[in-house]
Amino acid sequence: MQQKKYLNRELSWLQFNARVLQEAEDETVPLIERLRFLGIFSNNLDEFFKVRYATVKRIDLAGKAGKSVLGGIKASKLLEEITQIVIEHQSKSLQVLHDIQHQLKDYNIHIINEKQVSASQKKFIKNFFLSKVSPALVTIILNDLHELPSLKDSAAYLAVKMVMKEEKPQNAISKVLDKTEKEQKYVLIEIPRSIERFVVLPEENGNQYIILLDDLIRYNLGTIFNIFEYESISAHMIKITRDAELDIDSDLSKSFIEKISSSVKDRIKGEPVRFVYDMNIADDTLSYLMNKMGIESTDSIIPGGRYHNRRDYMNFPSLGREDLLYKAIEPLPIPGLILQTSLFGSIAKKDFLLYAPYQSFAYTVKFLREAALDPKVKTIKITIYRLAKISHIASSLINAVKNGKKVIVQIELRARFDEVANIRYAEQMQAEGVQLIFGVPGLKVHCKACVIEREEEGKTKRYGFISTGNFNESTSRIYTDYTLFTAHSEILKEVNKVFDFFEINYKVNKYKHLIVSPHYSRNTFVGLIQKEIENAREGKPSGIALKLNSLSDYPMIDKLYQASQAGVKIKLIVRGVCCLIPGVEKLSENIEVISIVDKFLEHPRVFIFKNAGNSKVYISSADWMRRNLDLRVEISCPIYDEDIKQEIIETFDISWHDNVKARMITSKQDNAYRNDSDNKHRSQFELYDYYFKKLPKNEFVKQ
Repeated sequence: MQQKKYLNRELSWLQFNARVLQEAEDETVPLIERLRFLGIFSNNLDEFFKVRYATVKRIDLAGKAGKSVLGGIKASKLLEEITQIVIEHQSKSLQVLHDIQHQLKDYNIHIINEKQVSASQKKFIKNFFLSKVSPALVTIILNDLHELPSLKDSAAYLAVKMVMKEEKPQNAISKVLDKTEKEQKYVLIEIPRSIERFVVLPEENGNQYIILLDDLIRYNLGTIFNIFEYESISAHMIKITRDAELDIDSDLSKSFIEKISSSVKDRIKGEPVRFVYDMNIADDTLSYLMNKMGIESTDSIIPGGRYHNRRDYMNFPSLGREDLLYKAIEPLPIPGLILQTSLFGSIAKKDFLLYAPYQSFAYTVKFLREAALDPKVKTIKITIYRLAKISHIASSLINAVKNGKKVIVQIELRARFDEVANIRYAEQMQAEGVQLIFGVPGLKVHCKACVIEREEEGKTKRYGFISTGNFNESTSRIYTDYTLFTAHSEILKEVNKVFDFFEINYKVNKYKHLIVSPHYSRNTFVGLIQKEIENAREGKPSGIALKLNSLSDYPMIDKLYQASQAGVKIKLIVRGVCCLIPGVEKLSENIEVISIVDKFLEHPRVFIFKNAGNSKVYISSADWMRRNLDLRVEISCPIYDEDIKQEIIETFDISWHDNVKARMITSKQDNAYRNDSDNKHRSQFELYDYYFKKLPKNEFVKQ
């Protein structure tokens, strides 16, 4: 039997989400944090069905086996396997949720349902419903509709069944003749997204109580349907997930913003790809709903628990219980880079590296605010992929325009699930005079870079930064990312070339320093791996260390296999999808892979090549996936400053030696924790200590 060379991408992703579920299950994680990991698990799964499952389903419906792009599995078979795994994961997640809720009681926190409401809580719940919930309810009587209105993607609905009272027969004859079944009415109530899912009730005797909005609505069903004469009433939750692929309009008369806006709106008409329902719903109600909604057997139909949209647990209230949360860390300053002084003056002398959230994202905002005010700054160019809801980055750019600067923003309107927010910011910035670029036809712009031009002594000098992550104040608190601040003239000249490419797409620039997708990344990385192969064969120091979110490009995996066979030792830290199979004799026995899932989301991409003892180190926005190498604009930036180079190597090593939150990626796909030493190393905690120890004495007091 031929050795399997690749793991399927979709199945590998499901194993990544299983690692998130492990965090919810881990009893060493604070209880409320465990609930929030359950929310992340559920949110991830929603997005998986909207995108990846939907893509496989499209392949299947097109009549294609899809084996060449699905890792040797037929599309139809893969859909079945995904559904089975998801059912198992959902079942486990329900048990985890039950266990957490039971443990919360030990801390006097009670999540109650509509049947557990005490006499003293009734008034609060009634008033809350009448004042806040009732005006926001959308209630649809299904019996009288020939066609069901399009249900919102991933919104949660209560499917209500009313068994109506019989009208009393007028006489004995009509009583004998009336053998018809009792009338049933079916209703859908949309759970409002404008109201917090978890309603915190008044404390009683030192106990804290929470009722889910769903149950608060269930408690008030009698109020909602008081005009009906019913014998019994029941309500069970359902949810539908739709294909979220954007079909872009080709109408040349429309602006790009109009086309993306229209495509986002059309998502509500996307084909259903998953139907989740409360497993306790009556068979006749389930059958009625599936027929009414056109749910077919080819869709992923998943029985679940009483509550769906568990992604809302991401925002489970803190309740003032710091004892049940991770201790908040205070982001550290960067040694030698002082927020209260000019950053340009410091960056002109040397490069600086920011590693968020261990260090403060405020440096990025300060850089742009300083550029907006500095009379010597003439031009600011920046790429934007995802912004915070309230973005200081955007306000700084608008401020710069008001101060007479030329501001050029490449904004990616197709950043999945952030399209609406980016369109809003694009329109706002455009109205203020920011010059917008909407990317390159056929390519997403995913690189994260900024360059400013400043007049100094009659000459133009450039300053800038290149990052592995988004310029987003919100995610910077929970995503780990590197940002390099530099005044390196050659690097920034090449960043400027990337902006030229945005505007003049037919001209392919050459780069000596940056590695830029889609034109150069694949061949350059293949060349760097090949050099390690040659070094290994010649007995020179060799080795490759990569930190990625995803590794799914088969040609790149094959090149890593080739390096392994040549004796190159390869260390991979891959948070999510990993299609490479490590540790296979005569194929990948020199490759080890771990995945770290912990308090923060591991997000940086780092490439380290030993290079015969003179290491080459890059930070990047690009994973090793086909889309990042061939179908997006990405930047991988070399690190030339020896201190920063050493810092990145050391921080990689700290992550590599994690044996608390690191899972081993193997052909077994069992997410086994690495447990290779009695000395425990939890990398995210050790990284904070690493940066704290770098600070001069008395510069920062550790909380």
